[in-house]
Amino acid sequence: MPTSNSKDKNKSMRIIERKNMNKKIVRTRFAPSPTGYMHIGNLRTALFAYLVAKSNGGKFILRIEDTDRDREVTGSDKVIYTTLKDTNLIWDEGPDVGGDFGPYIQSERKSHGIYSKYAELLIDKKHAYRCFCSKDRLDKLRELQKNSKIPPKYDGCCQNLSNSEIQKKIDDGESYVIRQKIPKSGHTSFRDSVYGEISVENVVLDDGILLKADRYPTYNFANVIDDHLMQITHVIRGSEYLSSTPRYNLLYKALDWEIPEYIHVPPVMKSHDKKLSKREGDASYEDFIKKGYVKEAILNYIVLLGWSPQSEREKFSVSELTQIFSIKGISKSPAIFDENKLSWLSGEYIRDMTSEQFYDFSRDAIENTIKNPDINKFEVSKLLQKRCEKISEIPDQIDFFDVIQEYSTELFINKKMKTDKQSSLKVLKSISELILNKEFPENDWSFNSLHDKLMELIKKLEIKNGQLLFPLRVALSGKEFTPGGSIDIACILGRAESMKRINHAIKLLSVSLGCIS
Repeated sequence: MPTSNSKDKNKSMRIIERKNMNKKIVRTRFAPSPTGYMHIGNLRTALFAYLVAKSNGGKFILRIEDTDRDREVTGSDKVIYTTLKDTNLIWDEGPDVGGDFGPYIQSERKSHGIYSKYAELLIDKKHAYRCFCSKDRLDKLRELQKNSKIPPKYDGCCQNLSNSEIQKKIDDGESYVIRQKIPKSGHTSFRDSVYGEISVENVVLDDGILLKADRYPTYNFANVIDDHLMQITHVIRGSEYLSSTPRYNLLYKALDWEIPEYIHVPPVMKSHDKKLSKREGDASYEDFIKKGYVKEAILNYIVLLGWSPQSEREKFSVSELTQIFSIKGISKSPAIFDENKLSWLSGEYIRDMTSEQFYDFSRDAIENTIKNPDINKFEVSKLLQKRCEKISEIPDQIDFFDVIQEYSTELFINKKMKTDKQSSLKVLKSISELILNKEFPENDWSFNSLHDKLMELIKKLEIKNGQLLFPLRVALSGKEFTPGGSIDIACILGRAESMKRINHAIKLLSVSLGCIS
């Protein structure tokens, strides 16, 4: 039996430990399961955890929670590493870099007997018990509760088995799980940094499973054990875990451990009544990268889902966010993922690039679309930069530079530009004559020269700029809208190709108007 002196000493040691914990640096963790791709909501949790740590001069830990073996997808761990590195959310401790609190993969921690040790300790302390109920019995119990319109909950059948009964079942080879023993009365309260004070009556809590029959821990058990042993000070996770947090706190109290600060973040929704879901195959970070959004814009947009910088500014680098991020800015309300807003933000990042940076960013898309070696790809990229929000838009905008597709002469009819087929035919013939005129030297095909001569022609024809430049745009591209104006396009296509396309348009219009057979 421990003496009163030893009890006082242990109490003093616990007080000292808590004081020392308060002096320790902030430690957060991102603990994904390797069960698929990195969806947007999951990446936002990682970003918030990273920012909470770094804005406080703390450490960001990566832990892989691979205890749900039925849902594990081969190669998902690599997706986790790649995504975090690609977004520059670099962890200070983790499976590949090590640290003082490893292993950082739960299956490896399980093989060290960590979870079994604490499950047995909880049994000894009367806060857990062995449950031998078969799947058949549990299924019947759930069906009965469902039919009776009773919330599903374990009925505590094995809670009061005697030691001799338990030993006999073990000797007979019966499998069992270890369940948490929830108090039958009272309530459990906790404070969340976003949602405030929350209190739950213990009677509504279930005696959840801590260790499964295969001795693998459930998430609800392993996250408590690992967070304590890894000295996590702030736990950032989705608000769907709010209802489970009282059970976690009962475990902390049962083991006489300090409870971390909780930061539950609202869900990211597809709409007002539907949440983004990995199981339903909703858009992932990889999907948006494949669409060609700027990765910095993706991360920037994600941080704004449920967090406000307390200013009108919306564009931030991760480095800037580590200086201004505050938990106070996290909202309780669900965030709606608006891809149009992401597109706008990606466009803002593109506009801020130098011409060279944008060309590097867009080079593959441009070169895979335009095969003609005579087309200056860099000049094409300069036209695109002001009119592009993501890489996937590029092929459809510039494919005409390589080969112009067949188009309808109806394109020449435009009320805003005040053009029709007859006026377009007249204008294009005038442009053709201008280009063929000896006063327009063949080696003089610069933007300024072409611009000046076309403006002179507009003045001579006594028409508006659009009445000439719009038909020219359609003739050169076969499109109503293009990156860059008709003069930009003509300069890139060159004199010969421009004349070829103008003459083709003249022929199409002439046939359409019945001028020639």
